[in-house]
Amino acid sequence: MSHYQHHVFFCTNQREDGRQSCGDCGAQAARDYVKQRCKALGIHGAGRVRVNSAGCLDRCEQGPVIVIYPDETWYTYVDHEDLDEIIEQHLQQGRKVTRLLIDPPTDH
Repeated sequence: MSHYQHHVFFCTNQREDGRQSCGDCGAQAARDYVKQRCKALGIHGAGRVRVNSAGCLDRCEQGPVIVIYPDETWYTYVDHEDLDEIIEQHLQQGRKVTRLLIDPPTDH
């Protein structure tokens, strides 16, 4: 069993070569917002949710990005409404937010 039910990593990388980076998209503020919301909801901490900053997750062109483990779920987001939806749907109810998935499931 994992120490956390969900471990959320926000890419907060700031590139210095002029290419798009998550850091240019307000990723640090988004991470701070999600961490604060999880604490306020009482879902942050051991056995629940952990929110962390990460270096480059190498998906810059799809950013800003977060990845949630152990689910291996990749999301992009635009604003607090998107982040609130990820918190409510994925972190609290265990349902992926399909519209924000970077790697949506494909029908075969």
